[in-house]
Amino acid sequence: MKTIAQIAAELQGYDPQALHADQVNAFLHKLVQPVVGTEEVGLFEALGRVLAQDVISPISVPAHDNSAMDGFAFAGAQLVPGQPLALRSVGTALAGKAWAGTVNAGECVKIMTGAIMPAGLDTVVPQEFTTAEGEQITIAPDVLRLGDNRRFKGEDLMEGGVALARGELLTPAALGLVASLGLKTVTVSRRLRVAYFSTGDEILSLGELPREGAVFDSNRYTVFGLLTRLGVEVIDMGVVRDDPASLEAAFTEAARRADAIITSGGVSVGEADHTRAMMKKLGDVAFWRVAMRPGRPMAVGRIAVPQKQEKNGHDAHSASANSYQNNSKVQEGAILFGLPGNPVAVMVTFLAFVRPALLRMMGSTRAAPPLLRAISTESMRKKPGRTEYQRGTVTTAPDGTLQVCTTGNQGSGVLSSMVQANGLIVLHHHQGNVAVGDPVDVMVFDGVI
Repeated sequence: MKTIAQIAAELQGYDPQALHADQVNAFLHKLVQPVVGTEEVGLFEALGRVLAQDVISPISVPAHDNSAMDGFAFAGAQLVPGQPLALRSVGTALAGKAWAGTVNAGECVKIMTGAIMPAGLDTVVPQEFTTAEGEQITIAPDVLRLGDNRRFKGEDLMEGGVALARGELLTPAALGLVASLGLKTVTVSRRLRVAYFSTGDEILSLGELPREGAVFDSNRYTVFGLLTRLGVEVIDMGVVRDDPASLEAAFTEAARRADAIITSGGVSVGEADHTRAMMKKLGDVAFWRVAMRPGRPMAVGRIAVPQKQEKNGHDAHSASANSYQNNSKVQEGAILFGLPGNPVAVMVTFLAFVRPALLRMMGSTRAAPPLLRAISTESMRKKPGRTEYQRGTVTTAPDGTLQVCTTGNQGSGVLSSMVQANGLIVLHHHQGNVAVGDPVDVMVFDGVI
């Protein structure tokens, strides 16, 4: 396992005082690894989990050639361009039961959607394309071709093939696919454990009396919601006061219990608290100033699990710095994401950086959802040299194109703007001012927050 310094050395143009947003994600991709451990779960418990092994199809889907329509099945070679075709119906094929009769030239079988195609028949005409007189039907000329409306055996999945690959995030559609194979359970990666807490003496927990200069802790609840939506095991550690003993105890407990730790506040240069110092003491941590807005201050690394030491023939477990691995040699422990304290900055940095990293730790190999392209209905000032994430509202214009506007005040403490927005307008690092009518990228919120 590489140290933070070794990973940084592999990144081109790495500057901890001016990291590009894409460099942050490249760094995190190298830092985090999928967790070890699997479990077998039933389909009702599998939504949002990540497959730990391929799902191999035990059957072909569909299992037989079958009809895609209610209509009449016949041998399509009898169709002649420009001429109607008259056929006599000699039976009915129902879904779930094979029709055992034989069909000769000039004959057809009435068939239901999903019914097995009788032997020798390869085409289905929908009932509405025919006229009937007694047992005889007539197909109008040139309304279909040989092979129309027939589903082939294994058209969806072939027996022995990979139905879902390892690393797939199990969506509702994926659960339905697994169920269509007759499988009751799937093997998934164990649930990722994420501990989080807010830091600072100015933070009030809900229920505390207001006091001058203090604010209620909103970050704890937004992070809880983001993590819960992601499907991880959430370890809520509340608010941790700004004193060395409390912080050391919190980081130690979080590293012992969790795969990842998320904190909010205490990572800015020059802040009058002990969070940065404790991160540095207990782990191998990089402190960054990311070229972005909102956000910028961020800490990333590993917090070591305390190591037991032999002392006079007995184990000694000390909370002192000596009980932790040397910072340059940390080889185990929880991944740390130290986020800024402003509410919007917490959410933006989580969506831009933390969420993709946690998905990788969960074992997911799914690519990040693509950014939508929308037309800006307003001008936006933007200097090249940083990535900006502006809260925006995407709507559909009368001509069907997507359009987007900001929610107004983009201050990093304006949490109401995140409620009003349905996405983040992503103005990239080298991008400049945006004029009315210019296309911009949008990171949509649906299903994420």
